[in-house]
Amino acid sequence: MARSLNRTAPLLVTLLAPLLLGGLLSASAHAQSPNQPPPHQREAKLSVQSQASIEVAPDKATLSARLWERTPTVAMGDDNQTDPQALREARDRLEERTAELIRTLEAAGLERDAISAGSLNVRPDHIPGQRGENGQDEYRVRTQLERPITLSVDDLERLPTILDALTEAGVNALDGVQYDLHDRDAATDEALVKAIEKAQRKGELLADAMQVELGRVLLIQETQSPIFIPRMAAMRADAVESLSSAVEYRPGMISLDAGVTVEWAIESFTS
Repeated sequence: MARSLNRTAPLLVTLLAPLLLGGLLSASAHAQSPNQPPPHQREAKLSVQSQASIEVAPDKATLSARLWERTPTVAMGDDNQTDPQALREARDRLEERTAELIRTLEAAGLERDAISAGSLNVRPDHIPGQRGENGQDEYRVRTQLERPITLSVDDLERLPTILDALTEAGVNALDGVQYDLHDRDAATDEALVKAIEKAQRKGELLADAMQVELGRVLLIQETQSPIFIPRMAAMRADAVESLSSAVEYRPGMISLDAGVTVEWAIESFTS
């Protein structure tokens, strides 16, 4: 009889082990989350997303212009291609024009700190010539010395006067006007607040339609940060010559977008 029990004991352990293990796991799961309510008793929530856009008028501008001078044109490979004397004379002319431009801008009311003269840029300028005996174009070359000028205008009403001063100084290129704001943070905050207010109205509208009352706020999340992009306006130097201080300049508006997600608990159902 004892021998028979010894034979069946391993078999009983094998059969009962999965049942015992399953019972232990089930008890452990109940012990880990004893307070978790069943799905039908969990807190009801209302979640909305909203986006808002604002337009603000710029209140400052940055102008970019360029002055340049060139050496005489010579045939490529000519020994005088990089004539030091020609380079020196071109640079002297450029520096004199730059100084004259700064004096003209200061006379127009622009502060010296608002005028920035960039580094001198020297580059070869290749010009196609007549075809040679071999049927190929014979290029000629000259050296261009260029200096960029950047102007900061804090009062947009003075922009026409500044453009007149640039024309008077004979700038070779006007690369455009970049319109901006003195206080970017205030504009981005306004866009974000507008998105939150829109989400609040949207949540209240949905709650009224569903005949429920909104409870505490569970989540406020920014889904789209306001991105500020200064507005660019292209302008050619030859077009500036036809403008006068009487022209009305329209800088346009700068747009900012913001987005949020807001989530409320549903407090109760209205009668």
